[in-house]
Amino acid sequence: MRYIIAVFSSRNETLYLANMFKSNGLYVDIINTPKEVGQACGISVRFDERLLTVAKNFINSKPFRSFYGFFKVQINGAKRLVEAI
Repeated sequence: MRYIIAVFSSRNETLYLANMFKSNGLYVDIINTPKEVGQACGISVRFDERLLTVAKNFINSKPFRSFYGFFKVQINGAKRLVEAI
């Protein structure tokens, strides 16, 4: 399984991005931020990697001050690989 997460240091901005997706009819989840990412607000927006361009456009359209970055998460069995993109 592979997906992308958007990580913020602000819970409000995390939820704001999720609402931007949902108001445009796009499916996202709010998940706990993987510990491999480092310090963040604790929750992230998870979405399909095909929506990365949409997510970048959303991020660029508003003044998100706490945006930490996008990360690709790949899960193979019990192993989880998290890398910045």
